[in-house]
Amino acid sequence: MNEPSGLRARTRAAAADARRVLPGRRWGLDLAAVALLLAVPIIGFWPTFENAGYLIAAVGGTALGLLLAALGTRLRWGLLLLAGTTVLAYFVFGAALALPHTAFAGVIPTLETLRQLAVGTVTSWKQLLTTVAPVSASDGHLLVPFLLSLIAAVLTASLALRARSAAWALVPAAAFLAVQIAIGTSQPAAPVVQGIVFAVVAIAWLAVRQAWAPSGAVVALGEEGSASSGATTRRVLAAGLIVAVAVTAGIMTSAVTAPASPRYVLRDIVIPPFDIREYPSPLQAFRGYVRDAAEEPLFTVSGLPKDARVRVATMDAYNGMVYNVSDEGAGSSSAFTPVRSNMSADAEGTPVTLRVEIDEYDGVWLPDAGAVTSIAFDGDRADDLRRASHYNESTGTAVVTSKLRSGDAYTLNTVIASVPDDGTLADVPFAPLKMPTSEGVPEGLADIASKAVTEATTPIEQVRALQTMLSRDGFFSHGLEGEALSRAGHGAQRIASLLGADQMVGDDEQYASSMALLAGELGIPARVVMGFYPDQGEAADGVFTATGDSLHAWVEVAFDKVGWVPFDPTPPEDQLPNEQTTKPRADPKPQVLQPPPPEQDPVDLPPMVPDDRESEDEDDASAWPWGPYVVIGLITLGILALLAAPFILIAALKTVRRRRRREAERAWDRITGGWEELVDRATDFGTPVRPGGTRTEEAGVLGAAFTQPGVDTLARRADAEIFGPSEPTAADVDEFWRQVDEIVGGMGADRTRWQRLRARFSVRSLLAGARLRWTPQPTQNPKETR
Repeated sequence: MNEPSGLRARTRAAAADARRVLPGRRWGLDLAAVALLLAVPIIGFWPTFENAGYLIAAVGGTALGLLLAALGTRLRWGLLLLAGTTVLAYFVFGAALALPHTAFAGVIPTLETLRQLAVGTVTSWKQLLTTVAPVSASDGHLLVPFLLSLIAAVLTASLALRARSAAWALVPAAAFLAVQIAIGTSQPAAPVVQGIVFAVVAIAWLAVRQAWAPSGAVVALGEEGSASSGATTRRVLAAGLIVAVAVTAGIMTSAVTAPASPRYVLRDIVIPPFDIREYPSPLQAFRGYVRDAAEEPLFTVSGLPKDARVRVATMDAYNGMVYNVSDEGAGSSSAFTPVRSNMSADAEGTPVTLRVEIDEYDGVWLPDAGAVTSIAFDGDRADDLRRASHYNESTGTAVVTSKLRSGDAYTLNTVIASVPDDGTLADVPFAPLKMPTSEGVPEGLADIASKAVTEATTPIEQVRALQTMLSRDGFFSHGLEGEALSRAGHGAQRIASLLGADQMVGDDEQYASSMALLAGELGIPARVVMGFYPDQGEAADGVFTATGDSLHAWVEVAFDKVGWVPFDPTPPEDQLPNEQTTKPRADPKPQVLQPPPPEQDPVDLPPMVPDDRESEDEDDASAWPWGPYVVIGLITLGILALLAAPFILIAALKTVRRRRRREAERAWDRITGGWEELVDRATDFGTPVRPGGTRTEEAGVLGAAFTQPGVDTLARRADAEIFGPSEPTAADVDEFWRQVDEIVGGMGADRTRWQRLRARFSVRSLLAGARLRWTPQPTQNPKETR
């Protein structure tokens, strides 16, 4: 072999040795670049969580992943050993970083912590997507950023430190960013800045890596070192130019690349829009509860403070027939969102924990009290009820679309505010809220309201004047058997007949609706609330049993910087009308021909919701019941595919490398490729083959390691075919590769299954210097070098 061939061999060996010993500055550059790349999706999680508390889990997972990748590279861990160590670190450090509320002293894992860590690898994605953002860290949602950052850091840093081409490290980093966008919110933090930072860091990192890479060219004898220095300078200048162009282009195009509308994410598919107006107003069923469930226990509430009220629903829109929810005005009564554990964050008052157990109550409206911060369901239906629950923070109303039924139970963490007295509200104006426009209001209500507040000078006096007019001058009756006539409903005709009668007779339904409409005519922000509360002294033991007899409706008025204050316009139940005014009176007529009496208006009964509405809702809800599960399954498969991606990539790289060696253009290169395939397979088994050695030297190492006597013969044949007088024929190449495959097959004969599996997915041969290339570089005819 002539001198140039020896020089090329020595050059390859020197380059391999230089790559084997990574300089400290290369390590620092790679780890810093990986940390910056992963910081982009980590910051992208900000709108998903309520505060910066998630950074402990995300940054901790990133730091842990970088440490594992660096340690694995230094100790030359195989892929399986690195994966196993990552799994172990997930369970050991997951308690302190992701589930501190379940760990002993917030650090030491408990059995419950380990269970949640194991189950959370599958269920945490579903829980995060089915909870409205911002989510709370105390619900176990930190598992998602911790797990993603840990896996992404291990994969990205390992590829950055081990792979010959650092560009491979961008694959898991970009995948992390894509997953974060998919499971994030439709309102991203700063999408343009994220894209620019990710691109600039990637380009700058690759440019500097290229500038620091040792030159693989063969320098002719007699050349001076200035050539190498000049090449390095040119590479540095080129890298700086690329970074400058990338930054400039990113800034110039940021205005046009920013999305003009919110992006669609998986959360929008898993949590479909919820419209409370699809359900009838609960106020329509008021008289039915009073009549049919007067003594039946509907539900029990434990821990209800004195004078507190249980709310069923809040209604602020009137259409001439019924009070219902509306999407108009500030604090819309139809603005429901899925329940979470950090609701009503700005509520002020006394924190209270209530326990509610459902008995005969059946409906979608969930009884609650105060400003609810969290709802925890119990029993077999707990998970289904949680996913079907929605809450409106502005009105304090909760809804369960799957309906509550007997046996359901839940715990409320809520904040109950104290009711201010009239002295406190003496100089307080009404809140500047734009309330929904009422339709179908009976004529003459504005005049009645104006006369009622003639002598009132302050806002609280106006509200009290309206309340007093109804509660003092009106009479109470449910219209049941043995009671004075009192028609149900609160339509326009019913309200007009109540306020225009000689004696006002009705119950909470009519009086609360009347006061809210009168207040609206004066521009007072008022709404109707339906709920339960005990009589004086009834709930002294802290347990309140709600029945139809304890059902009420009242009015809430908004005062500036105070909030909604309740008012009861209904007369006392013992304030009954006089009999002579409630019984029909004889109307004697003279014995003359009289015109026929005018037709009586039909009784204004509450509108009935057709039964087929519920079936239609059920059909719509069940049209694609498996949709959320399909999405969760796809996410799970995506995570599993991400975990399996390195193994698939390694297997694919080796398969492509073998095929290109086997199908090289020249027969000499196919023979050379066959020998390199043999050496690479031995390298994957851990055989220390020294780069740059002759085939005879390599055969000696392989024969000693695997007791394969045919290796020496194959090495001599390879030299004979390459340096022989004629080019090897196709039959010679096929026979050579057959012997290679035979020897390779015998390598694992005395190895365990675990050792064979490790060798199959080992990256040693891929990182072994020049052997990373798939096709031998064009070289001079081997005959000419002899």
